[in-house]
Amino acid sequence: MRKTLKILHTIAACGLIGGLAGHMVLLIVAHPQTPRAYSALREAIAAISDYVLLPSLAIALVTGLLSMAVHKPFIDKGWVLLKAAMGILMFKGVLTVIAAQADHAAAVAERVANGEAGADMLARAIAYEWAALWTVMALSVANVVLGVWRPRLSRRPAAKAREFRPKPADARTVAARKQPSVKAA
Repeated sequence: MRKTLKILHTIAACGLIGGLAGHMVLLIVAHPQTPRAYSALREAIAAISDYVLLPSLAIALVTGLLSMAVHKPFIDKGWVLLKAAMGILMFKGVLTVIAAQADHAAAVAERVANGEAGADMLARAIAYEWAALWTVMALSVANVVLGVWRPRLSRRPAAKAREFRPKPADARTVAARKQPSVKAA
């Protein structure tokens, strides 16, 4: 069960980063000449978001949480808890920002193609989309790095009372201890 979850989690992480990269590549490389072509590009980006990003992220998040449940020592590992927190942030980012921005930009592109909106509205939508893409990409890569590196971020036990350790004695003190004591009669 653990290995199956790990394989699914790894494949989902690959899909997530690949989907983000594909989204970015389409934004960079595609230079449609007409508003209709741009609208088609935005529909392709929305399809990547709907069919690659969201399922990959959902699978990665669910398999990561299930791995914590199946493998109990993970619950005490700081890097696992950090990955879980970043995974939830990524899920929120993809759901509320990237997917929504892709859909919003597609709708704005359609409105620009129909002459209902100006190009400046589309430029603002794309700027927000880039910020969200880079943020989620950084979180995704950081999650992969944490999963491979597994730094020691474990919760430390409460501070223990300091043990009393005597200072090392010098030669005179040691010699004085070895001599028999003289008692007064």
